Amino acid sequence: MNTAAAAEWAATDDGPEHRRPGRRLAAWCAGLLFIGVSVVVGFRTADSDGITPVPQLLAFLPWLLAPTALALLLALLSRWWLGMLWGVVLLGLLAWYTDPYGKVGDPVGRPVAELRVLTSNVEFGQGTASLVATVRREEPDVVFVEECDYACDARLKADLSQDYPHRRAVEGGGSEGSVILSRFPLRPTAGVPGTMGMPGAVADVDGHPVRLQLAHPMPPLPGQVDLWKRELGALRHAAATDRGIPLVLAGDFNASQDHAVFRRILDTGLYDASRLDGADRTATWPASTAPTFGAQIDHVLVSEDFGASRARVLDVAGTDHRAVVTDLTLHERR
Repeated sequence: MNTAAAAEWAATDDGPEHRRPGRRLAAWCAGLLFIGVSVVVGFRTADSDGITPVPQLLAFLPWLLAPTALALLLALLSRWWLGMLWGVVLLGLLAWYTDPYGKVGDPVGRPVAELRVLTSNVEFGQGTASLVATVRREEPDVVFVEECDYACDARLKADLSQDYPHRRAVEGGGSEGSVILSRFPLRPTAGVPGTMGMPGAVADVDGHPVRLQLAHPMPPLPGQVDLWKRELGALRHAAATDRGIPLVLAGDFNASQDHAVFRRILDTGLYDASRLDGADRTATWPASTAPTFGAQIDHVLVSEDFGASRARVLDVAGTDHRAVVTDLTLHERR
């Protein structure tokens, strides 16, 4: 390109007042997309969940790569160079935060026990029949069931009590009921208070005590974000107490690793079993669009006493959640 041509090109395309109408529209659309994504990324950078709609969008943080890439393309087409820089920075931050949160390490003591854990939200009991079939196929040692209404509770007693003679439950209708089923003997604990049932117990796993805690805080619905934060805070408090006993904290957390309140639970020293086995970021909700699109809000969290293998996410008919099952190895503490 000669000097005269370059000068003519710069004069007609440099600055929004010189852009053609189509390019101005593309730049405006790009700017609006960048602003929306920047708000969400800004709260993620600030280690805060913010207010509605930020917590809801944070659950799908990796998917914000799509509107950011679209905005970057629009900025390129409109020759908006500052917008292109903006988009590249946003893409870099999103890629950085898509990486799994926190560090993990291998247990140092010798293995002393094995157990398979499964957690499933059966959506007001609608997925109970499919869950029973899944449990019989996967043969977990401990089962955490959320949104187990009265009919679900009765079905589990009728169909699974022979294989799982030990249980801890908070009975309730709709989403309030929750159950822990176990092959191992259970000693009851106070559990965690919440709007929906979150029972707890200590299991005798081949002579080794393991604390079991079901998680099911309120979802971050508009108008209930503060309640969601408080109930996840109560789970964090439960995770941070009684550290002398190995812990399995499992269930529907209604939160992903991109939520600050969930990361604070991990910061107590817990690891996500899916992360330990390389299955992090596998979507568990909503089941109708997962794994193509969704968020990982169902988790099996374990203390550093455990190793994990064969972490899998399973489809369960009749519910909007996918189940999570993983094999855990308990190691002796030094």
